[in-house]
Amino acid sequence: MWVNKKNSFYLFLTLMGFVCSSQTTIIPDANFEQALIDLGYDAAPLNGFVLTANISAVTNLDVSRKNISNLTGVEDFTSLEILYCNDNNLTDLNITQNTQLIQLFCSNNQLSSIDVSKNLDLNIFWCFNNQFSSLDVTKNISLISLVCNDNNLSNLIVTNNVKLNVLVIDNNQLSTINVTKNPTLNRFQCGTNLLSNLDVSKNSNLSFLSCESNVLSSLDVRFNPLLITLNCQFNQISELDTSKNNTLSQLNCSNNALCTLNLKNGNNTNTVADFRANINLNCVVVDNPSNNHATWMPSSFSNYVSTQNDCNTFVNVDTLESVITNTSYTLPVLTYGHYFTMSGGNGSQLSVGAIISISQTIYIYNESVCATNESSFKVLITTEDYYIPKYFTPNNDGAHDFWKVQDFKNAINTITIFDRYGKLLKFLPANSTGWNGIFNGVLMETNTYWYVIALNTGETIKGYFALKR
Repeated sequence: MWVNKKNSFYLFLTLMGFVCSSQTTIIPDANFEQALIDLGYDAAPLNGFVLTANISAVTNLDVSRKNISNLTGVEDFTSLEILYCNDNNLTDLNITQNTQLIQLFCSNNQLSSIDVSKNLDLNIFWCFNNQFSSLDVTKNISLISLVCNDNNLSNLIVTNNVKLNVLVIDNNQLSTINVTKNPTLNRFQCGTNLLSNLDVSKNSNLSFLSCESNVLSSLDVRFNPLLITLNCQFNQISELDTSKNNTLSQLNCSNNALCTLNLKNGNNTNTVADFRANINLNCVVVDNPSNNHATWMPSSFSNYVSTQNDCNTFVNVDTLESVITNTSYTLPVLTYGHYFTMSGGNGSQLSVGAIISISQTIYIYNESVCATNESSFKVLITTEDYYIPKYFTPNNDGAHDFWKVQDFKNAINTITIFDRYGKLLKFLPANSTGWNGIFNGVLMETNTYWYVIALNTGETIKGYFALKR
C-alpha cells in the first residue's frame, strides 16, 4: 500500500501537539474513574485516564462509598483542600503531592499506613476503622480534629498538636497517651485501650471525656471545670471526686473498684449518674442526701451522705456501755469489730474473754475494704464500795442517760435528789435504775443538782452532780 510519508509526518506532529496541549492523568481504578465521570470531571467511556486540566483546580473531592481499591491519580488534584474517600477498599493512599489539603476523611478502608508529613495545613484528619499500627502527625501542627479510633495503634504522639480540639482514639492498643500539651482539647475519647495512667490536669477546656475499658487505677478531674460528660466505666479506679465539676450532667463510673465517690458539685439535680458494680462502695457524697436520686443507678442505692466522714457510719461496729466495777471486767464476744487499746485499730489488740483489771478506755474497731468505724467504752476499776457519777447527759443517745449510783456491796439504803434551792426532785430506793432528769413530766435544765445518800450503817453522804443537755 502506498503511503504518503509527507502527510504522515504532518499527522504525527498534529497528534503530538494535541497530547502536549492535553496532558492526562492515569486513573487505573475503573470505579474511581466512574466516580470522576459522575462528578463531571471526566467523560465516558472508561479509558483509564482523565485530563489533568479537569482536576488540577478541584478543591473538594468526595468519592466515598464507590468501591474504590486504588486512588492513584489523586496526586494530580494539586489544589485539593478537602478529600472524602471513606468507605472504600483502599490499601494505599498517596497524598504527599496534595500539599494544599486541609481536611482528609479516609475512614472505613484497609489502610495500614499513611504519610501526612507534607500536609502542613491539615486541620481535620479522620481515619477511623483502618489498620494503622502507627500514625505520625507530629508535622501537622494545625490539626484541630483527629479521629483515628478502631485501628491497631500502639503509639501516638500529639504533643506537637497544640491546637487540637477533638481527639478520638477509642479501640486501639495504646498503653500511653500524653495530652498535657493540648490545652484547647474539648472532646477526648480514649476508651478500650491499655491505658494505666491518664493525666488531664492541663485540659481545662475539656467538656467530654470517655476513657472506659482501660486499666486506670486513678482519675483526677478536679482541673476540668467545664466537664459535662464523663465515662470511665470498666476500669480499676478506687477514688473519684467530681466536686469541682459543677457542669457535669452525665457520669458513668460503673464497674470499677470505687471506695469513695464524691458527687457533691452543686449540680446533682441536673446529673444522671451510674455507679453500679462497685461492690465495696458503701456510700456516695452528694449535694443533698434527702433529694430524690431515683434516676441514678443502681436505683436501690440509698446511702447518700453530705461528707465522706459520714460514710464510716455504714460500717457495722458493736457498742458497749461503760463499766464501773470494784473487781475486774471480762471482755464479751463481739459481732462486729475487734478490741484495741488505742483508737483507729492501733495499740494492742485485746482478745474476747480477756480480763481487764486496770481502768482504761477500750476501743472497738471494725473496717471494710473501703471504710472504718469504731466505738469506745470505759472500764473504771474502783476500790470503793460504791461509785457516784459526777454528771449525766439524758439525751436518749444510749450513753449516760441516767444518773445512777453503783452500789457494789449493798451499802446504800436510799438516795434523795434536790435542786440547788433544796427542792425535792426524786427519791430513789437502793439498786434503782437512777434518775432520767425529769420532774413532774418536765425536762430539768442543764444545771448542778444535789444528792443525799443514806447508807445502811446510818451514815449519810452529801454531794452534787451536773446535768448536761
